[in-house]
Amino acid sequence: MAILAENFFKERKYPFILTLLILLICVTLFLFSFNHTTSNAVAFYSVIQEKPPLNPSQASADYTANPKEQELPPNMTNVRFDWKLCEEPQNVDFIPCLDNFKAIKALKSRRHMEHRERHCPETSLHCLLPLPKGYKVPVPWPKSRDKIWYDNVPYSKLVEYKKDQHWVVKSGKYLVFPGGGTQFKDGVDHYIKFLEKTLPAIKWGKHIRVVLDVGCGVASFGGYLLDKNVITMSFAPKDEHEAQIQFALERGIPATLSVIGTQKLTFPDNGFDLIHCARCRVHWDADGGKPLYELNRILRPGGFFAWSATPVYRDDERDQKVWNAMVDITKAMCWKVVAKGHDSSGIGLVIYQKPTSSSCYEKREGNNPPLCENKDGKNSSWYARLDSCLTPLPVDGMGNLQSWPKPWPQRLTSKPPSLPTDSDAKDKFFKDSKRWSELVSDFYMNGLSIKWSSVRNVMDMNAGYAGSTYDSIMECQSSVTFNKLAGFLQATLKLIPSLLFADLPQLSLIYQFG
Repeated sequence: MAILAENFFKERKYPFILTLLILLICVTLFLFSFNHTTSNAVAFYSVIQEKPPLNPSQASADYTANPKEQELPPNMTNVRFDWKLCEEPQNVDFIPCLDNFKAIKALKSRRHMEHRERHCPETSLHCLLPLPKGYKVPVPWPKSRDKIWYDNVPYSKLVEYKKDQHWVVKSGKYLVFPGGGTQFKDGVDHYIKFLEKTLPAIKWGKHIRVVLDVGCGVASFGGYLLDKNVITMSFAPKDEHEAQIQFALERGIPATLSVIGTQKLTFPDNGFDLIHCARCRVHWDADGGKPLYELNRILRPGGFFAWSATPVYRDDERDQKVWNAMVDITKAMCWKVVAKGHDSSGIGLVIYQKPTSSSCYEKREGNNPPLCENKDGKNSSWYARLDSCLTPLPVDGMGNLQSWPKPWPQRLTSKPPSLPTDSDAKDKFFKDSKRWSELVSDFYMNGLSIKWSSVRNVMDMNAGYAGSTYDSIMECQSSVTFNKLAGFLQATLKLIPSLLFADLPQLSLIYQFG
């Protein structure tokens, strides 16, 4: 037999069959080894991320909501999960912290919009919210600003409720957004120009970069400001204005669910360049002016509050009572009226400015409202009660009042005014920027197999200084039409806003550089 084998190799008979046999053996060994390794790796990743194994054929398995039973088992290949679709009332729009009906029912009062605030359940969902019937891949940006698939957000209440104000119109398979609004009788484009005409110092996209739109409706104001190189965070409560924030997000416009009730807004101090309210249904004079004190907290020194509502331009008794209350409260806050005007449709507007010096506070009689005492220096707002005091103007480590950020786009890469003056903080900030610039360029843009031009809404969690976000913008200005919440370059104003969640001192820096 040994002789036959020796002769076989010497005479080189059947070379193709021998080669094929060896190849099949190697492939079999490789596949066995690969499947064993990947099954363990996928199971380990799934447990760490608390997600189901990445196996498309596995529709369900035995998942338990008991935390003790979710601990990493010795044999990870046996880890199995069961993610079922949520049942009623956990429908397609269920939001655990806003649809906690048990907690809402137990509220002692709803006078201050307590029922619209967050009431998170003790346990989180362990089921998947279903997609709406007929759901389609969203309309791509920039077309999505003006129309979205009706089946993706199948609500028509606003179509009828606001039909005379042109918020949204149903047209066949689409919901169309003509750019109208309660105060946008000649269209939101005209209204935005009217604002800048009333106060030329606004300089959309250069001086004013970061805007908060209170009671935003379907967020057309913020959507059209993108064309002005302005990033707007729009918010409204989940109320009878059915799915307004869902409309905004489906359109690709940064928006979140929130309300000015008894708790602070989840934004850092001194963050926004301009705050806007167009018939936003907030009683600014309530509780002695607490809602206005909250705006004062998140508005940067020298920032503007643009208010367009009937008390500004109507003379009836009810509106004049509100206007007189606003005059008293804003005077006590040291806000001054810097512009007031009416447009061709009869809509009126007043613009206030927050002080840039503490001298006015010192000259007030009675010190009412008082300045807040923040002895520990914390910049906290999550689940914090509204203050009855004014947040002091921010100062740097030398005691100097903080300056206004540099004009955009220099603002993106310059040191934020709120950054501590010590060299360590400055070095940390620029090292973080450099690190993310390289990481985005080398990995995120080319290493994730993601077509970024088709991505619109991104949540950057634990954002730090938001380096991953704004460096993505810098990277993309020459490659794809791309933007995110931390910054919109003029050439890249068409595709991705990002909701940023971070520790508040760091988030404050994000707003500083826009």
